[in-house]
Amino acid sequence: MNKLLFILGFFVTGFWVSAQTFSDQALQQSVQQLNDAKTDGDYDTLFNIFSEAKTSEKWKANYYAAVAKYSKAQYLLKNTTNTPIAESNELAKKFAIQALASEKNNGEINTLLGLIHIQKIRIVASTDPQKDLKTAIGYMTKADSQLKNNPRLTLLKAEIAELSNNKIEAIKLHQTAISEFKNLSAGSPNWGNQLIEH
Repeated sequence: MNKLLFILGFFVTGFWVSAQTFSDQALQQSVQQLNDAKTDGDYDTLFNIFSEAKTSEKWKANYYAAVAKYSKAQYLLKNTTNTPIAESNELAKKFAIQALASEKNNGEINTLLGLIHIQKIRIVASTDPQKDLKTAIGYMTKADSQLKNNPRLTLLKAEIAELSNNKIEAIKLHQTAISEFKNLSAGSPNWGNQLIEH
């Protein structure tokens, strides 16, 4: 009887532990859902999945947690809801910085941090827009040496050009980003197509 209880207890403990972990395949399915999110609640759900993920690739979970909060803030900005946006922007920045601490030379993370700083200016949460613009340019410069034909990087360049009053360059870069989103290579992150207003 004691042996049976021991085995049953071991099984229940094993089940509880497996419920606390996240398989990389499940995490990958959540990544695919980023482009399908329709509400700010959808982004919050994805943020919770990534921020609480038990995975050996913690930097990647932090990156996608940041993407979810950045995307939520973009959604709120476009849909002019009464929901405060600055908190999502700050959480995005926090998780992106955590990802960058593990993956210092990652062009995707540098691009995301640049976009987060541009977003901070757009949501009027920046106390020093010129400093945030300069910081975004710094992240863009790092990412530019690490990535080629990346639609999020091109979008960041378009945002920087627009905030620098170079409207013609901004429009050109925006069009380039649209075509790059259509031609994404397999294996690269595919989030962000919803950021382009068609």
